[in-house]
Amino acid sequence: MDDKSPNFDGAHPDNKDHSLVSNGRNSQPLSHGLKIIQNIGFLYQEYRDTSKQQEIEQRRQRENLSPVKTGTLAAGSAVVSPPVLQLQLRNNTHSLSLWQNLEAVLASGLLNQLEPKEIIMQETMFELITSEASYYKSLEILETHFLRNPLLVNTLSQSDMHFLFSNIEEVMKASERFLMDLEHRIEESIWISDVCDIVHHHAVEHFSVFITYVINQVYQEKNYRRILEGNQRFRETMFLLENHPHVRGLSFTSFLILPFQRITRLKLLVQVSLTTIVKECNEGVRKMSRTEELISISQTLEFKSKSVPIISHSRWLLKKGEVQLMAGPKSNRTMRSRKLYQPVYLFLFNNLLLVTKRSGEKFHVLDSCTRAMLRTEDLEDHGQLLANVFNLRLLENQEDRNVNYMLKATSMSDKLRWMCALTPSRRTRFMSTSSHQPDSPQVQCIQSYSAQEPDEISTEMADVLNLLECTDDGWMMGERLHDGERGWFPGRVVEEIQSKEVRAQNLREAFKIQHAHEGGKHKDLTFKALLSPLVEVTLNSLTHL
Repeated sequence: MDDKSPNFDGAHPDNKDHSLVSNGRNSQPLSHGLKIIQNIGFLYQEYRDTSKQQEIEQRRQRENLSPVKTGTLAAGSAVVSPPVLQLQLRNNTHSLSLWQNLEAVLASGLLNQLEPKEIIMQETMFELITSEASYYKSLEILETHFLRNPLLVNTLSQSDMHFLFSNIEEVMKASERFLMDLEHRIEESIWISDVCDIVHHHAVEHFSVFITYVINQVYQEKNYRRILEGNQRFRETMFLLENHPHVRGLSFTSFLILPFQRITRLKLLVQVSLTTIVKECNEGVRKMSRTEELISISQTLEFKSKSVPIISHSRWLLKKGEVQLMAGPKSNRTMRSRKLYQPVYLFLFNNLLLVTKRSGEKFHVLDSCTRAMLRTEDLEDHGQLLANVFNLRLLENQEDRNVNYMLKATSMSDKLRWMCALTPSRRTRFMSTSSHQPDSPQVQCIQSYSAQEPDEISTEMADVLNLLECTDDGWMMGERLHDGERGWFPGRVVEEIQSKEVRAQNLREAFKIQHAHEGGKHKDLTFKALLSPLVEVTLNSLTHL
């Protein structure tokens, strides 16, 4: 174990009977009989999908979700939930074993002494330990089956090996140290006193290697596609390795993204300790992607007169795309003529708008304006002829003039997305969590979604978002509760949280974590303190079963 590891004490602080269990005849070195890693019969990818679905079903059961008839969401966007699962996790092919089913726990008589709230807390901490073992098992396959496989190594240059695997060996060492300390904690006693102290220690001392790995994933994905397309030997070898029974039908890329998936999952389990690490990972990835994107865009722009420097550390792309610019007289007769519309291509950055005309691979800049000097007006109330049309006003353009553009979007959702992006101070249909409103619409993700445009947000199963906007053609804008990220996503990947009590509980959990992090109190937080709101809701659900 690492020399810097703290001296973790496993005694239960509140109950003398529990203390006897910890230190008396019922105290057993569980891992000798448990052998966590060896006994994990499935890979982390298999566990992760199942655990996400269980999280969704538990939230459904907490609010006793029924088929949606009417509500806040756009018509056709709500998903009717299937029969909900029982509250407690069930053992199946891809689920973790339960703490309460361990032979040592059953033999100790603890289950007869503990309150349901305490059992749930034990299960939650035990899941963190066993899921970490499952994650490490998957990392071992990445190392032995891919990284150190001579068949694969012989198809790649040294630089390509680095592009694909980055610092995965350092990540494995950090994960091994972390798992060793978690196993040591469960060796101390069948009663798990806490794990948040261990998570915090490793987040501070060792988890910085995740930042390097996640940042490099931008290049990792691009180079993997490049090698796959241009290296036939690699392609043939990878086909054989991915079809080996050892990997259970999982793709090579599902192993490469393991560190990112694990660090974000750990953050959800112990939010405060890992907030900084995950934030730095996300920021690192964003900076790399944004810089590459700015360089690429700047190479395609052509300025007629005064050029605007595009590449800047404080600038990034928010949205780009083609809209139709209306020209000429604005009478009903002329508006029926499609000739009065000409395509223009907009590049919207966080602090700048470029109005351009596309010519092949180049974009000729027609106008520009700082984002703070933009105003929009919806023209929907002016009749069907102005459907999907809005006014864009540049209060002070590149020539210091006030200019109006009448723009036509491809759809209602496209128009709303442009208006929200161009004028961020524009009032949304629903309130943000930062407004501290007592209740706002919320949705939970029932399937993952990968953002396709800069103004979209990538979501994972079981993410909870505060709803800000929704359109009749199935798009929504939301703010994710656990990190405040905003963006658009299709309504088909979410379902509405109808229970006011569950929505309020979700907000309380988010505010509690936010305030604890801002106040720098995470060193003193225990796992019990972080999860007590979740346990409270779970117990409330139990009483209604």
